[in-house]
Amino acid sequence: MTSKDKLAAQRIYLFLGALFITSLVVSNLIFQKFFYWHPIDVEIFGTKLFEVSVGLLPYPITFLITDLISEIYGKKRANDIVVAGVFASVFSLLIILVANIAPATSWSYVKDDMFNTVFGNSAIAVFASMVTYLFAQFIDIQIYHFWKRYTKGKHLWLRNNFSTWFSQFIDTLTILVLLCSFDIIEWSNFKGLLISGVIFKVMVAALDTPLLYLGVHLFRTRFNLKAIGEEIDLL
Repeated sequence: MTSKDKLAAQRIYLFLGALFITSLVVSNLIFQKFFYWHPIDVEIFGTKLFEVSVGLLPYPITFLITDLISEIYGKKRANDIVVAGVFASVFSLLIILVANIAPATSWSYVKDDMFNTVFGNSAIAVFASMVTYLFAQFIDIQIYHFWKRYTKGKHLWLRNNFSTWFSQFIDTLTILVLLCSFDIIEWSNFKGLLISGVIFKVMVAALDTPLLYLGVHLFRTRFNLKAIGEEIDLL
């Protein structure tokens, strides 16, 4: 690989990292709003199917990006992005805490109580998300590379879906347990939200498989990666 190609690969890695971190942090900030996506009207344990948090909308992007980075840049680079995401989450938490302490002026459009309602639970949410995020992302990367080695770089769809399905189940289960334990969500909604969340994430993982294939194809064409499973070395 030429120095020009390596520089281009580094820039793309940087942009993927920025997209990953943005998706992660935003999902933590908007999680308290729930919406009902209703292709079918079905209830599970008193909760409508696909009645999920808007935080789930950007969150699956993080798994797509780590799978793409794992495939093209390797396991170490994917783990580096995960660590960067943790740092960004902690930093955003500190900013929110300081902003919540600062008193609003009398003419401020957003009053203290409104700000606290929207962001007051963000500290717990970010903590819960970081715990589940560490579990889920590292599990996702480990399973992804297990299947990559096992299939000798073939069957991209298999490692993409199997790693994401299992890690997303762990993520959904863990964060719901933590949020219910902190009384942010009622335990009566636990089973329904767990099933809805997992089904929603499995569907998204299946739908993003063509995007992963497209991304891998573009990378392999741009950087002339001919061998199956060949990775870009940024060093």
